[in-house]
Amino acid sequence: MTIKQLTRREALKRMGLAAAGTFVLGHLPWHARGQKRDEPSRVVLIRDKNLLNDSGSLNKDVLTGMFDRAVTTLTGDTDNKSAWSKILQPEDVLGIKSNVWSNLPTPDELEQQIKRRAMEVGIHEKDISIDDRDILRNEVFKRATALINTRPMRTHDWAGVGSLIKNYIMFHPRPWDYHPDTCADLAKVWDKPMAKGKTRLNILVMITPLFHGVGPHHFNEKYTWRYNGLIVSFDPVAADATGLRIIEARRKEFFGEERPVSPSPHHIRLADTRHHLGHANPRNIKLIRLGWKEGILI
Repeated sequence: MTIKQLTRREALKRMGLAAAGTFVLGHLPWHARGQKRDEPSRVVLIRDKNLLNDSGSLNKDVLTGMFDRAVTTLTGDTDNKSAWSKILQPEDVLGIKSNVWSNLPTPDELEQQIKRRAMEVGIHEKDISIDDRDILRNEVFKRATALINTRPMRTHDWAGVGSLIKNYIMFHPRPWDYHPDTCADLAKVWDKPMAKGKTRLNILVMITPLFHGVGPHHFNEKYTWRYNGLIVSFDPVAADATGLRIIEARRKEFFGEERPVSPSPHHIRLADTRHHLGHANPRNIKLIRLGWKEGILI
């Protein structure tokens, strides 16, 4: 394609990429950033013992500070402006894929912080939407050039765990098509046209994870705990694999013995070995631990 054939929007976008230099690393999917398959994926785990008060309410300032520190650490920057310029550009249209499950939703405070950082980059508010179950009908998601993926980690009756990989199941009009073999091929959803190659950042919420339950809509506060953490990565599989290791460690701590998650959450491993979406093997994950270390379990 020649310069004359470029639309004004595309030309501006390419000039922006060139000017930003290392922005290309954040702009592309993890596996297209020049990273070889045998190179580790960076995952930031950050925790703060003061994230929740005695009544269990979130401290908004602590949460936003944690999130900002995790992102700047992931990108290797010292300030938010530089970090986010590697993730988003002003001409992007952004869909923030959240999760609204009533018992353990993505915190509104985190959703709004993502939105604020996107607007500081220069994205217009009309070009940003936060959604979960209605994304196929959402006009912003339909024209989105960028996605940010965030959800809490929890055990799940069909997939073993509700993961970042699974969070994209709503990009398919018939989510149940992915239920066979314990949702083994969930990574295929990431190739749907509305999602493919658009994800800029993944945030797995580990504030009060659910580590055990039985039945399709199980929830018992007894099986949650105040882990007070966030996991942030460009690689959704590496983030999920890290979260799963923490869930498994908590189950062993709680039950006093090895008790694997059931059904098997093998969609995370297969997202690596079968679908090459990211790294699930800890040997291929560079885990960066920040903040509160007590009870980190990994």
